[in-house]
Amino acid sequence: MALSPGDPSSYARPDVAFVTHTHLELTVDFNQKVLEGKAILDVERKLPSATELILDHRKLIISSTTNAIDGSNLQYTIGLNVEFGSKFVIQLPPAVGDNKCKIEIEYKTSPDSTALQWLTAEQTAGGVHPYLFSQCEAIHARSMFPCQDTPSVKSTYSAKISVSKELTVVMSALLDRQLEESDKKIYEFRQSIPIPSYLVAIAVGALVSKPVGPRSKVWAEKEFIDQSAYEFGETETMLQTAEQLCGPYVWGMYDILVLPPSFPFGGMENPCLTFVTPTVLAGDRSLATVIAHEISHSWTGNLVTNANFEHFWLNEGFTMFVERKINSRMSGEKMRHFEALHGLQGLREAIKTLGETNQLTNLVPNLNNVDPDDAFSLVPYEKGHTFLFYLEQLLGGPEVFEPFLKSYLDTYKYKSIKTDTWKNYLYKYFSDKVELLNSVDWNTWLYKPGMPPVIPDYDKSLTNACTELARRWIEWDESTVSPFVISDIENLFPGQKVAFLTELHKSPTILSLNKMQQMANTYQLDLVKNSEIRFVWLRLCIKNRWELKVSDALNFATEQGRMKFVRPIFRDLYEWQEMRQRAIDVYLSKKNKMMYVTAHMVAKDLHLSD
Repeated sequence: MALSPGDPSSYARPDVAFVTHTHLELTVDFNQKVLEGKAILDVERKLPSATELILDHRKLIISSTTNAIDGSNLQYTIGLNVEFGSKFVIQLPPAVGDNKCKIEIEYKTSPDSTALQWLTAEQTAGGVHPYLFSQCEAIHARSMFPCQDTPSVKSTYSAKISVSKELTVVMSALLDRQLEESDKKIYEFRQSIPIPSYLVAIAVGALVSKPVGPRSKVWAEKEFIDQSAYEFGETETMLQTAEQLCGPYVWGMYDILVLPPSFPFGGMENPCLTFVTPTVLAGDRSLATVIAHEISHSWTGNLVTNANFEHFWLNEGFTMFVERKINSRMSGEKMRHFEALHGLQGLREAIKTLGETNQLTNLVPNLNNVDPDDAFSLVPYEKGHTFLFYLEQLLGGPEVFEPFLKSYLDTYKYKSIKTDTWKNYLYKYFSDKVELLNSVDWNTWLYKPGMPPVIPDYDKSLTNACTELARRWIEWDESTVSPFVISDIENLFPGQKVAFLTELHKSPTILSLNKMQQMANTYQLDLVKNSEIRFVWLRLCIKNRWELKVSDALNFATEQGRMKFVRPIFRDLYEWQEMRQRAIDVYLSKKNKMMYVTAHMVAKDLHLSD
């Protein structure tokens, strides 16, 4: 298919004409499960001779396209619908002076828009009002509004959203004002900083808020608001630490929305309003580091953005790097090394799952005819982080690399770039260290599959207790009395408990059912609320074929939609021949309650789709 020369996942041609601002006027219709209204696009011709605007479109229902200046109709065509959507071509009105025009598109979304999750009242915590939330990354914005759905295009946006008066609307923008009509409320938003389309976000529900800092509120259903406010009480500290590393925070507010369980990711860095999974509500702030990650995106991803999803590591690798820097400031440098080592284990599993020669394990993969959702994995996160950690050590440590990081972010803020731009700037900044940079195996790091060619010299002091405890369990002679007691893990912080269980999970040794039962009883693992610990414990149960725990694993995989947890459990059960059909049956019974991307990817994991 004829996609953009600059982005293999988009039809848009911003090199011909591009959108500089989008204004949305939409009514939220829970009965029909649609957004209906209009999008008004400010368009600028890049080429003075341009006669058409090319947008991305996915199952939108278009009523009309007009010149917003004089109301005259504009001709349009919608191409063949493929997996990525359709090519939406609008004939531009005649150029007037400054090569700018304004186009109004009346439309509504499809009830099965891949960007929108519609929940009935019964699916919410409150049980009284329905709920809507969006997830546009990577290329789902085109199913919510007509747009140039490529991160190479950044534009401002505004919105006027009409809802039933008992509901609240939040967006990835600042609230300008709120009006009340007889049975409706109208919310008006503006985002004055140019952003890519995938960062446009909306949520509608029975939401309340509570301050958690001088520029931050947490939003949630009232049933979760107090727990959420406690969990994210360190938000301002994280923000200030990120500013020290990255420069001023430019987005005004930093709010957090705790979503219903079906949200497919740990968090989503929508500007002004991070979306976050309720699986991080551990009760002890032990999983709040997801906020450090999403805060980091305020610079790495939102301010400096990958030009297309082949260069996704520029978003996620840098964000992991900054996140762990924030955590090291708050919990010590050894914590950064511990998290890096744990991330490396996750990377090994991700590469093993994808296949060590699969080009999707390249740091910069080729996404021609590949849906970015299908390419999504830990690789850009952890291989990217490993690369940056390696470069930091190579070039002289944090005291020289952190100033480079801040300079890079300042130089390319508000821009979308590719890997070569970053690499060229690295050479320019470290012009006195060209010989060192030339020693880097750039081709293998960036364009070859598999594990990184170099693993940095990580401090292992915090991992030693985890590996030692795992070794003791593996080597324990079951004919002797169990030497294990609850105090084995009482002094381990939650991440170490995860690492201990992960050591057992990755070991080739199969533990007996007796050992597993002893471990469950001694450490009370079935009572753990921390979702990361619960996840790896359930995977360990599956690995060691503890059939009694399969129901627990399937319940965990379907009571929330976070793909980090859902996909590995379904994959593990697929590999267990006797449990395969059971896993498939549960998926088929639950898939309609999953968000599109989760259902789509689990179907692939269960070999139910091409």
